[in-house]
Amino acid sequence: MLKYLGCAAFAATMTVTTAYAEQWDLAAAYPASNPITAETIRFAEKVGEATGGELTIVVHPSASLLPLAQIKRGVQTGDIEAGEIILVALENEDPLYGLDNVPFVVTGIDDARKLWDASRPMLEERFAKQGMRLIYAAPWPPQGLYTPRPAEKVEDLAGLKFRSYGPSAARFGELLNLTVTNVAFAELSEALATGRVDAMMTSAQTGVDAHVWETPLKYFYDLQAWIPKSGVFVNEEAFQKLTPETQKTVLDLAAEAEAATWERVVTLSDETKKTLTEHGLTVAEPSAELAEGLRKVGLDLLAGWEERADEETRALLAPFK
Repeated sequence: MLKYLGCAAFAATMTVTTAYAEQWDLAAAYPASNPITAETIRFAEKVGEATGGELTIVVHPSASLLPLAQIKRGVQTGDIEAGEIILVALENEDPLYGLDNVPFVVTGIDDARKLWDASRPMLEERFAKQGMRLIYAAPWPPQGLYTPRPAEKVEDLAGLKFRSYGPSAARFGELLNLTVTNVAFAELSEALATGRVDAMMTSAQTGVDAHVWETPLKYFYDLQAWIPKSGVFVNEEAFQKLTPETQKTVLDLAAEAEAATWERVVTLSDETKKTLTEHGLTVAEPSAELAEGLRKVGLDLLAGWEERADEETRALLAPFK
């Protein structure tokens, strides 16, 4: 297995005496303070403890091991054993990965969980076909709009430079006639500081992670536009090297980690919006005119997604429309 040196890492470490000991490197795109990555770190620690060191998982946050765009490929080829990424980043491969980023269709946590339960078998199948195993998914808080100035209607967004983190967000910005730039989280603070972007659709959590109060962004409109998920996945060959007992431990603890993230997401959303307010941002509900304008854009985006998706994938969203 290929090991990377000189990266920030968090490991579940124990004294290992068994001949079957394995070590996995897990690449994560977001900082260790991010609740989703923090849960991944807890999961790794629990695996190390529960297996008595038979499996040690070293989590590398902040894209310190691989950039987000390379994490899935790294796991697929076996260069690394595991990864954590936001699934919509893979939408160019298959519209299924952008299922939870279609605006204003699934906006509540309960429905988001129903959508995950319905789509999980298909997502697991996609990963399995490429030699990987999707072991759990963690929801982000609902997405809102950050701007440097007040916006009462979509026309007020004119001239802004919009940050995209995936194809759906990019198309959203394009339909609003904004200048769109794809910026991974690892580059976000620099992009905001240098003026490459001055608007974005993302969660309150991302705003906290990026310390947006140190940038020109001053408003967060709580649109509840969509609820994306990050997926944690492993190389299947690496997984099969584990003993059956260790495999079961990994999957059981993955289920626990997933349950924990879904249970915390509503509280997390409230806490992160409060943090934005405490640091001087205006957190507000959108005006009726702004909300209606953005929903019209969302309908266009839904139509485009449905054109690209196959019938089985489209059927997953039908109950929520």
